[in-house]
Amino acid sequence: MTELLTAPFAPFEWMLSMRYLRARRKEGFVSVIAGFSFLGIMLGVATLIVVMAVMNGFRKDLLDKILGINGHILVQPMESPLTDWKDVVGRLNRAPNIRLAAPVVDGTALASSSGASGVLVRGIRADDLNKITAIARNIKHGSIKGFDEGQGVAIGQGLADQLSLHAGDSVTLVAQHGAVTPMGMMPRIKKYKVVAIFEIGMSEYDASMIFMPIAEAQAYFNRNKDVTAIEIFTTDPGRIDQFRKEVMEVAGRPVLLVDWRQRNSTFFNALQVERNVMFLILIMIVLVAALNIVSGLIILVKDKGSDIAILRTMGASRGSIMRIFLITGASIGVMGTLVGSILGILVSLNVDAIRQFLSWLTNTDLFPRKLYFLSKLPAEIDVVETGGVVIMALTLSLLATLYPSWRAARLDPVEALRR
Repeated sequence: MTELLTAPFAPFEWMLSMRYLRARRKEGFVSVIAGFSFLGIMLGVATLIVVMAVMNGFRKDLLDKILGINGHILVQPMESPLTDWKDVVGRLNRAPNIRLAAPVVDGTALASSSGASGVLVRGIRADDLNKITAIARNIKHGSIKGFDEGQGVAIGQGLADQLSLHAGDSVTLVAQHGAVTPMGMMPRIKKYKVVAIFEIGMSEYDASMIFMPIAEAQAYFNRNKDVTAIEIFTTDPGRIDQFRKEVMEVAGRPVLLVDWRQRNSTFFNALQVERNVMFLILIMIVLVAALNIVSGLIILVKDKGSDIAILRTMGASRGSIMRIFLITGASIGVMGTLVGSILGILVSLNVDAIRQFLSWLTNTDLFPRKLYFLSKLPAEIDVVETGGVVIMALTLSLLATLYPSWRAARLDPVEALRR
């Protein structure tokens, strides 16, 4: 038997492959398997892109909000309290890579009005508070103008809702350590006017933070004109290792430095582990769909045994037969990946709108603020990551076609015609 020498992926190979994809009525089972394989790959790729985008957006949004309100480097005193904080802050603010060095006085208290809630009270200067854009640009009610001049406080929208407070109302703060009396340490209780209400979109901060003038915080928490720490906002959080050395040199006194990675390491490590596990689980969906391609092609090869034998007797080479079934299987994978990619990108771009619609449809909160910390469902499409998902799906689809195509090429025409 003489084999015809044809160019790889010749027109007749494409024609036969496309014909095999459009199975006739009596071959409907093959068509059903091909359809499920297509749907499996499409949904697997789309789900993988959406989940990765949401995880990326979740991490980025949390990071932006955490770093928007907390410094990239926290400077804490060693050996002696930060009574010289004005000199240290002055030196730090003149450093080239430091955007803001803000002295703070931190303490915990119980805030009460119509209800009660534990809060973190942060004393800060008005100029520094205005430079923290996460707060200054998200004032919903009231104003922080003249913040240092009075005894007013700024509270989060979540806390205001919880305590039924509005701008202009008063909130009572109860601190554990107050005046020392013959009866022992008495709690410090004081009322403050709510001059501003902010909402940064992260429930953990909106429901638990109160800002007050630094001088008032020093008096309230019995500080001896010192501060708890200095929050440093740098020009680039990604270069934190380089900036740590600069801060240590510029500080001019013994200090302990804690950067944003150390402060949030447990949280972001857990987020990364969850992201990796989700990626592995979703790969299984694509893998199962690829195995469906294998089973569908094996059935197709068995069903088309006589066609293969006739093609071989007419001079078709083993390579041509293999390429015919390779194109058939790969077409399912390529189309499924392409459609899945488009679907995944479209869903990622509109994921919060879809979430709101489903919440309305089911009358349930699908993204509770208190559980996920954020007020909306974020998504951030990473082009490199999305490209990696597409390449992975295409590779799995192509590998799935190799064995059935090889089986078809190795089929003996004589034995096939005898059946």
